Amino acid sequence: CGVEEGLERVARGLLQHGVTSFCPTIVTSPVDYYHRVLPAIRGYQGRFDQASILGVHCEGPFISREKKGAHEEAFIQENPSPTALQRCYGSTDGVSIVTLAPELSGAAEGIRWLSGERGVVVSLGHSMAQIKVAEEAVRGGASLITHLFNAMLPFHHRDPGIVGLLTSQRLGQRQAYFSIIADGYHTHDTVLRIAYKAHPRGVVLVTDAMCAMGLGPGSHSLGNMRVEVASGVARLQGTSTLAGSVATMDSCVRHFKAATGCTTEEALEAASLRPAEVLGQEGRKGTLEFGADADLVLLDHDLHVQATYIAGQLAWRATGGTVT
Repeated sequence: CGVEEGLERVARGLLQHGVTSFCPTIVTSPVDYYHRVLPAIRGYQGRFDQASILGVHCEGPFISREKKGAHEEAFIQENPSPTALQRCYGSTDGVSIVTLAPELSGAAEGIRWLSGERGVVVSLGHSMAQIKVAEEAVRGGASLITHLFNAMLPFHHRDPGIVGLLTSQRLGQRQAYFSIIADGYHTHDTVLRIAYKAHPRGVVLVTDAMCAMGLGPGSHSLGNMRVEVASGVARLQGTSTLAGSVATMDSCVRHFKAATGCTTEEALEAASLRPAEVLGQEGRKGTLEFGADADLVLLDHDLHVQATYIAGQLAWRATGGTVT
């Protein structure tokens, strides 16, 4: 389907999982794809009965080849200077987040330009960066970590790498939030607890879901690659490499709460208030304060979605529900 049709399908389908707004993600792609798709997303006009778009997340192409994960190596670029970023994306208008590897040549300048001049959230990920490079990146303007523990150097007691940002005292007056996939596959429950205990106010729950979410087992596509979904896990066909997920946000909230023992409020804030803070949208999103957007999710005691409201209007309700 076309970009607009695809966005509409996703924006409506996410409502049943309690998602009222989201950042569609473009993985590492050819330059002409960014030039074609980014303007299409920028010009998309949503409706009241759909989740709203808060800008695009460009995950790549300026990432480490060694930590590419399910990204196509042929399209990876290696110098995220301001000039290269503009040449690649065409325009950063409508781009909310860019994931890049801070150890790449030109990354420091690119991070300052994106975060300072363009107002884009820079997230560190798909990276071989050691702790000193990661700290410099945060001091230079980066403020988020992409799917913590996945596609980065593993934690080591002599050099914790990007993971060490959770407790680093060398970030100046800044802090780093971290996104994490609480689907029971990408991150062990013990590791979820460690991350939560280390930096409870920095947790941003993400699904990393690809187009197979909600479609069941079988073969699906991710860009030009084939992905096999089986037993709730998506992997590049013929390999053991995880290729995003098929998790939903409500299931991640439930799993995170059960795995970490956090309060219901903390689990919900990790999927609402914290992402809003990352995007600078905390006055409008992720809060019930006066003047905020009236985007609401009604949950039962077990955190299953019963109804979703957009701008104060009922946009979705569970089958057989009595919500009006």
